[in-house]
Amino acid sequence: MLNTFTFHTTAEEVANVFASEIAGKNGIGLQLAEDALKKEIPAANIRKLILDLSSLAAVRVAAAEANAYPEPLHVLINNAAAAITPFKVTVDNLEKQMGTGHVGPFLFTNLLVPTLLAATSGTYTPRVVFISSIAHMFLAAIDFATLAQPNPAKYASSIEPYNETKGANVLTATELSRRSHGTLNAYSLHPGLIYTNQSQNPESLSAFQAYGILDDEGRPDSSVYAWKTIPEGAAT
Repeated sequence: MLNTFTFHTTAEEVANVFASEIAGKNGIGLQLAEDALKKEIPAANIRKLILDLSSLAAVRVAAAEANAYPEPLHVLINNAAAAITPFKVTVDNLEKQMGTGHVGPFLFTNLLVPTLLAATSGTYTPRVVFISSIAHMFLAAIDFATLAQPNPAKYASSIEPYNETKGANVLTATELSRRSHGTLNAYSLHPGLIYTNQSQNPESLSAFQAYGILDDEGRPDSSVYAWKTIPEGAAT
């Protein structure tokens, strides 16, 4: 019998159904705090990895550390985004949102692919997941010509680089899956509209309000969009 999940199903509910297939299952809220994880799963082996996705040098350092872990790497989830702010660049002179939300995760994934493939077994195929967004649907095209030479004049609003970044996530997941020929499964997904610290960043407020995502007081506008809680979004 198939399991029935809905728009409001939480990550914990999904994990409970697939408990036999998930080692160290836990709700998204508990994943954010080591003490909470240890309380639920005292034997959990938690490794802290410092990863600055806005710096390609830092990404290489983090990848080298992760590749040295003795445990197999079965799943890589790229859940990254920079604040939707006026135009900024990274230390590598990439547009900040694209550099942090896509180029950094792209490099990190590329460096970890050999370790992921080494975890393949007769019953398991490693996977990579890119947390994208429905915002990619507002993207006409990705201007690859200006990625290496970012130009603030090309963006009509600060949310356009975000749309471009999430579109790049989708394209990369699709192409990674195609090139892997079944040896690695790659996915992109829209977790839903969630009121996170990204939504509450003061520099992002005007962009979200312009799109009708947040109301005049900076709160979620449920009359326009359907919102999810963080646990509901994690279930995706």
